[in-house]
Amino acid sequence: MSYKSGRHFLQIPGPSPVPDRILRAMDYPTIDHRGPEFAELGKEVLAGIKRMFKTESPVIIYPASGTGAWEAALVNTLSAGDKVLMCETGQFATLWHELATKLGLEVEFIPGDWRHGADPQAIASHLQADTDHRIKAVCVVHNETSTGVTSRIAEVRKAIDGTGHPALFMVDTISGLASADYRHDEWGVDVTVSGSQKGLMLPPGISFNALSDKALKAAEQATLPKSYWDWQPMLASNATGYFPYTPATNLLYGLKEAIGMLEEEGLEQVFARHQRHAEATRRAVRAWGLEVLCLNEQEHSPVLTTVLLPEGQDADQLRKVILDRFDMSLGAGLGKLKGRVFRIGHLGDINDLTLLGTLSGVEMGLACAGVPHQSGGVQAAMAYLSDTGA
Repeated sequence: MSYKSGRHFLQIPGPSPVPDRILRAMDYPTIDHRGPEFAELGKEVLAGIKRMFKTESPVIIYPASGTGAWEAALVNTLSAGDKVLMCETGQFATLWHELATKLGLEVEFIPGDWRHGADPQAIASHLQADTDHRIKAVCVVHNETSTGVTSRIAEVRKAIDGTGHPALFMVDTISGLASADYRHDEWGVDVTVSGSQKGLMLPPGISFNALSDKALKAAEQATLPKSYWDWQPMLASNATGYFPYTPATNLLYGLKEAIGMLEEEGLEQVFARHQRHAEATRRAVRAWGLEVLCLNEQEHSPVLTTVLLPEGQDADQLRKVILDRFDMSLGAGLGKLKGRVFRIGHLGDINDLTLLGTLSGVEMGLACAGVPHQSGGVQAAMAYLSDTGA
């Protein structure tokens, strides 16, 4: 292969590019994870990650992908045969459904079109019909990475409360944390699932369960088998800054730096930056004459934009052209959207010029691939960013 100058543009919706500061923070010798130096690191990151979730409750850190944290949320709170209510908002909601089924849970799956978030009223209707309270948990994906749709978690919580149903409320914000506003305590979430490789700007490899008192009480009665995922040994060790088994030490160095970077900018400013870049991207897409997959203006993701191509156009071929010509990776269509959409990630360590470079690559790629479109998308984004800059 010939050398390609310049940086590769990794514009998928996660893993997101890892900033140099975080790479340098991870580039330290691994220390004794039973020694006093590690205890200080452990206490610092366990306290800091709670601020990212906006919670006063414990957050457990696993050396695992987000899928592991999905499993941990279920096996610590539920028993075989328990019924859970889930919403078909996209590919990742579908995969969580499949995982729950494999664990021996009964899943009631509210169908969706992959262009809208979870419907609070539909959830309420299913809970109202469950007069025997067989549903033990409601599971919702906050930011659906396959579609670019963000569910309205506060409204879902309000809908659940309106029914008086005692079900646990579990939320996957794997791609939302530290990119989209998220409030574990204020929104009354019992278990929040997340991962390192999105808004936290880390490589893949660590994931999280943020807990509530209600979730901890449910764990006392849950009988699904667990060992590696068991919350209790983790909580006991975490109290002194340690872990019950070997932690991902160098990723924890990176997590400490990531939390520091996010707090230097300020979480509210981080969220505003993501919203601004998302709006600029949608303006570019519409100027090209293409369609944003998300149909509800209230549910547009600040993390990514999923673009629906005209009938007969191959989104995977477009992505290949853009990768080959401009050394830029865009997200593929997943599941039932395969070949029909491409996904532009605009999360993590990104600024105006990074976004405009990304959109330039897309606009040139559309022309190179022969996809019918109008020019001017980059100009539309540029005008918006110029008008709304600091």
